[in-house]
Amino acid sequence: MRHTPSPLYRWLEIFLHILIWSMVLASPLLFMPQNNVTLHWNEYLVHSLVPFCLLVVFYLNYFGYIPHLLFKERLFRFLAANALSILVLAAIVRYISHWFFFHQMPRPHNRIAPPETMFFLRDVLSLLFSACICVAIRVSRRWQETEAAMREAVKSRTEAELKNLRNQLNPHFLLNTLNNIYALIAFDTDKAQQAVQELSKLLRYVLYDNQSMYVPLSSEVDFIRNYVELMRIRLTSGVEIVTDFHIKPDSRTPIAPLLFISLIENAFKHGISPTEPSFIHIRLTEDEQTICCQIANSHHPKPRTDKSGSGIGLEQVSKRLELIYPGNYRWEKQLSGDAKEYISTITIFLTPHRV
Repeated sequence: MRHTPSPLYRWLEIFLHILIWSMVLASPLLFMPQNNVTLHWNEYLVHSLVPFCLLVVFYLNYFGYIPHLLFKERLFRFLAANALSILVLAAIVRYISHWFFFHQMPRPHNRIAPPETMFFLRDVLSLLFSACICVAIRVSRRWQETEAAMREAVKSRTEAELKNLRNQLNPHFLLNTLNNIYALIAFDTDKAQQAVQELSKLLRYVLYDNQSMYVPLSSEVDFIRNYVELMRIRLTSGVEIVTDFHIKPDSRTPIAPLLFISLIENAFKHGISPTEPSFIHIRLTEDEQTICCQIANSHHPKPRTDKSGSGIGLEQVSKRLELIYPGNYRWEKQLSGDAKEYISTITIFLTPHRV
């Protein structure tokens, strides 16, 4: 994909060319005799030869040699074309200058003229310098275009990966929720019906409201509340569920959608036992610099024979954090010394921060 230069860069480029042309057209005046105000056009044209050839070499490279030879990795042809152009133009300049100054404007016989080779080398070096300047400008511009194209490619790839992760997350979330409703049907149809109603609220958010890269924090918190209430339906009184949300009223702080739900699902999967007292504590806070979600739950790991979960949710959380908040998040996981409590804490830094 070819990157289009910004309008500012275009204007700077046009200004640069106008400036170069103006300097070229004015430079011969510096070398002409200043003893009168009359402009001799023949002298002006002769003194314009070298600046004009500088422009010829510059634009031969700018529009021809560099894009069609150098950038296509034809280095030998590029060097040969420049060498031939510079030598031919330098020879033409020397021939015309010699003819003009020694035939049209004879010098005194007692003055020894410098050797022509010295002037020829001077012109060659001047033309070579013009070619080098052009190479520097075009290579710099190409480097900027390549950098911009790379950034655009990285952005497009990141967006595609995030979209793929989101598409994977929705079915995964629905599968877990439907498994919970299926379990309710076996012993309490009324609660199962209520769960279906609650699920419809969640589906609206999952399928429609979270398609943007970011959603308001208040919307994400409402979704978490609804999900927790759905999970409560199938729990017994022996399970303690505590939620604590400290965010700004109707917070518009942007947050990646469904970022914390996999942690909450994991807490319900591993934090509830049918025979032992269990708890899940969910705390989500917001301040000017951070958003912090901490989930603590009793630890009741499933036996290895239990295939009810594949762990894809937590893997997606890690990938999404790295894609959306690279270098601006911290994810801490810890198990208490007695292995009875598991705590997972994700901190999102709203301002640039290196962890």
